[in-house]
Amino acid sequence: MEPGSVENLSIVYQSRDFLVVNKHWDVRIDSKTWRETLTLQKQLRHRFPELADPGTCYGFRFCHQLDFSTSGALCVALNKAAAGSAYRCFKERRVTKAYLALVRGHVQESRITISYAIGRNSTEGRTHTMCIEGTQGCENPKPSLTELVVLEHGLYAGDPVSKVLLQPLTGRTHQLRVHCSALSHPIVGDLTYGQASGQEDQPFRMMLHAFYLRIPTQAECVEACTPDPFVPTLDACWSPHTLVQPLDQLVQILRAARDPEPSEGDPGPCSPSTHLPGPGRPPPPPPRPPETEAQRASYLQWLSEWTLEPDN
Repeated sequence: MEPGSVENLSIVYQSRDFLVVNKHWDVRIDSKTWRETLTLQKQLRHRFPELADPGTCYGFRFCHQLDFSTSGALCVALNKAAAGSAYRCFKERRVTKAYLALVRGHVQESRITISYAIGRNSTEGRTHTMCIEGTQGCENPKPSLTELVVLEHGLYAGDPVSKVLLQPLTGRTHQLRVHCSALSHPIVGDLTYGQASGQEDQPFRMMLHAFYLRIPTQAECVEACTPDPFVPTLDACWSPHTLVQPLDQLVQILRAARDPEPSEGDPGPCSPSTHLPGPGRPPPPPPRPPETEAQRASYLQWLSEWTLEPDN
């Protein structure tokens, strides 16, 4: 996957109501600042000028977010009704997402459930970052859950590295990066949460990629699986030597899993509709209270004008 440009936007799913793009690394979704020479919003306007909606802040309704440094599947709703149906899927925890990553060190367990609560870091100089509960300066930590499955062990630029599949079962800011760092296996190329070393400037990107996405709206099932960017043919620094779990088998599990019906309600932040095989989990939390008028008003505002933070 070559560096991003206005012309080389990759589309992995397209229908009348949705697009799923394969976002490049080091590209912002959108920005109001003039200095941003390349954003996903600009790529979309260049490729699909007829689909841009002048009634929105950025021209396109992004159904979720990816960090600046993260590549992979990102869904775009092409009209207000489609955006609303995707919003409901996210709200009801019926969306399935899985990421690929290269992490430092050889992860010994084949599968791990990571359950560190995550909060905002109030430490001076780190206020833009997140941290796990118990860390000095960690404010308002919230329950967070990630499934990790080891795919391969190998070397990256001579250092031991593991290729893993990550499934976030909650949606905290920087969740996967924080959880991997908390295991002492930070993501290769993550300069924010990675371990300081002479090799940390070696990678040309952060090795985190949104690999699989499924949003089961009532009208259609938006499903996309992007190409794996972490293969030796695309990056000669990555040299796998031990296969732990075939990626194809995990993709089959993700694709074959049943989506819960909307009538089943919200199963709770730690009880996903689809999860990878792994160790036992604690019982789900009690059901959430009904939606309040304030939450409903927030949802209607969300539909009327799509806005995202410029630095996401």
